[in-house]
Amino acid sequence: MKYAIMMNFKLKKTLILFAVFSISFIGNAQDKKEAISQNSVDYSAYKADKVEMDKKIDSLLSVMTLTEKLGQLNLPSSGDITTGQSKSSDVAKKIEEGKIGGLFNIKSVEKIKEVQTIAVEKSRLKIPLIFGMDVIHGYETTFPIPLGLSTSWDMAMIEKTARIAAKEASADGINWTFSPMVDISRDPRWGRVSEGGGEDAYLGGEIGKAMVRGYQQDDLSRNNTLLACVKHFALYGAAEAGRDYNTVDMSRISMYNDYFPPYKAAIDAGVGTVMASFNEVDGIPATGNKWLLTDVLRTQWGFDGFLVTDYTGINEMIDHGMGDIQTVSALALNAGVDMDMVGEGFVTTLKKSLDEGKVSIQKIDASVRRILEAKYELGLFEDPYRYCDEERAKTEIFTKEHRAFAREVAAQSMVLLKNENNLLPIKKSGTIAVIGPLANTNENMAGTWSVATPQDKSITVLQGIKDGVGNLGSILYAKGSNLSYDKGFEERATMFGKEIPRDGRSDQELLKEALDIASKADVIIAAIGESAEMSGESSSRTDISIPKAQRDLLQALVKTGKPVVLVLFNGRPLVLTEENETVPAILDVWFPGTEAGNAIADVLFGDVNPSAKITATFPRSVGQIPIYYSHKNTGRPLGNSEGKFEKFRSNYIDERNEPLYPFGYGLSYTTFSYENLKLSTTKLNENETLEVSVTVKNTGNYDGKEVVQLYTRDLVGSITRPVKELKGFQKIFLKKGESKTVTFKLTVEDLKFYNYDLDFVAEPGDFEVFVGTNSNKTLKSKFELVK
Repeated sequence: MKYAIMMNFKLKKTLILFAVFSISFIGNAQDKKEAISQNSVDYSAYKADKVEMDKKIDSLLSVMTLTEKLGQLNLPSSGDITTGQSKSSDVAKKIEEGKIGGLFNIKSVEKIKEVQTIAVEKSRLKIPLIFGMDVIHGYETTFPIPLGLSTSWDMAMIEKTARIAAKEASADGINWTFSPMVDISRDPRWGRVSEGGGEDAYLGGEIGKAMVRGYQQDDLSRNNTLLACVKHFALYGAAEAGRDYNTVDMSRISMYNDYFPPYKAAIDAGVGTVMASFNEVDGIPATGNKWLLTDVLRTQWGFDGFLVTDYTGINEMIDHGMGDIQTVSALALNAGVDMDMVGEGFVTTLKKSLDEGKVSIQKIDASVRRILEAKYELGLFEDPYRYCDEERAKTEIFTKEHRAFAREVAAQSMVLLKNENNLLPIKKSGTIAVIGPLANTNENMAGTWSVATPQDKSITVLQGIKDGVGNLGSILYAKGSNLSYDKGFEERATMFGKEIPRDGRSDQELLKEALDIASKADVIIAAIGESAEMSGESSSRTDISIPKAQRDLLQALVKTGKPVVLVLFNGRPLVLTEENETVPAILDVWFPGTEAGNAIADVLFGDVNPSAKITATFPRSVGQIPIYYSHKNTGRPLGNSEGKFEKFRSNYIDERNEPLYPFGYGLSYTTFSYENLKLSTTKLNENETLEVSVTVKNTGNYDGKEVVQLYTRDLVGSITRPVKELKGFQKIFLKKGESKTVTFKLTVEDLKFYNYDLDFVAEPGDFEVFVGTNSNKTLKSKFELVK
């Protein structure tokens, strides 16, 4: 989508603040909004709006008591309260007393309007509340988990998913989402890898920008937008051992080059809020880290929105060893935190800290101001009920159009990992056996963090295949196995309403039924892998293979000699070495969302040609972790590409170095050739642009899409540099037999990095440039950057 202006936070306010509100809650906003052309920026209007906003907030600050100020910094969780309950609840009393600035986890227009009424009609200053929710990959219409969505490499489509999520959530009263999560992770043991965009900083940044644009659009005061929140700042995805909430310890060079860029991209895109992470950074928890939250975020990057903690993030600094609740609350405020999620350390201790000189009223006022600015920009002072339109709630949520798009997105996010002898696509005829514990479970189609999803309305694999075949063939079904042999593990893996009822029959009985059905089939669809809650928050795993009960089922099915297609559910890269060797076809569907079964059927039957490519490396063995494409060389690199062991070289005695599936990998039902890699020049000067072109041809028998990927390597630097870095990509469509010349443009800006002194520089010298179908299969050329 193109906008009249770039959405950096300063210029965003020009569009957001079209309306000039009076000091009261009622103004002549609409007339002024209509008077301003959306194709030009009226800077006088911007200045006037900024003046009016400042006047409004100055007026409030001048009359607010300390209790009311601290209340604005307080974000408790209400739970999804029952209608009518709010009037007599403890939450209602606190709202009336001005002790709450917002709520989260409350859903529906009726409930939110009831609570908002207390704030704007019964509290002394009538300051509206802000309402947040974890709208992570859709609202009621649910799209693939973010890791799956990232494999589409389609930024326009990703932006549209966020726009639809904003439309639905805002129609239900929500105006703030805790998304996007842009944490880079190179350790698939970490469960929350499912919520991010993979391992690459550049791609992660592009996805983050697309999500922010989708949620906030070009005018936050419109009632179909959401205030976005980039998280978790910072480095949360680099937890040691892949164990959630664990210590993070890395150099600042790695921070700036490999982990910070997606956060900064979201800031540059105008994201309104930032969430601090749980982990420590340089020995200080992020929630209390002034260098991180003020020096980097505000001073270096210019962020001027408000910063919220994660759930009880302030209180958790006590266990980190940073002091008691008063100490850590003061630490967080002084570091740059504005809003305390759930912990209530601010409302219970900051008055005492102020009296003792441990915090200043200027700090408190600055935080209050930022929160009031967000509410102003959302239009809540003009109309606190702008998100409480019951007609919208009836007509804009879980619509037929939204579900149709969700089906399209899910199909575009499925990665074909293997397709031996072109087993896929299969025909809509004959007898198809659908087998596996994930074949017929509505509750596990949407994946983790699907808090608003009507799980019972999600389409299962079995239902999707039945609908796809209709009366053209016969569909047989068997569960085949439980999720795991271990009942306790299965209980931990199916929490939060994501149950897969455990079958009371013995493992042998389940397997026998599956094999009997398989014997009658022409082809077997094995729906196995992780359940929805095997990934996500607090779902770290030391063994990232498919649970053994399902592996045993799969291998038994393979031994029947019938064609087997593995439909893989997962929220992380898995170790699939055995499966890759034995199963003819593997389709990674992640957790596809509410239209899961229909989208899976679309791909299996060839109505959609898969085009997704993985954004996180799949290891051959868990012992290779962390593993990622943009690693650095050692002084003793392996001297061969066949995986042969070499003593006194950087390799393993029991495993190859390379991954099972490299970053950017994904197959299609067609094939593509790359040739004629050309550079417009072999010497790039500082003010010039290097054009890199390649001819891509569809050489197969199907029309299809291909993600063309551009990488560079800085061969000599003042610090060691990665062996490859993604610098661009284009998703193109080619009819069978069609060719296209794809051109990329590189400038000096694309070659910059943070050096030892953390200066952002491009250093003259030789570079390699690669273009290809994945990070490991490319054409290569060379150029020189000259002064």
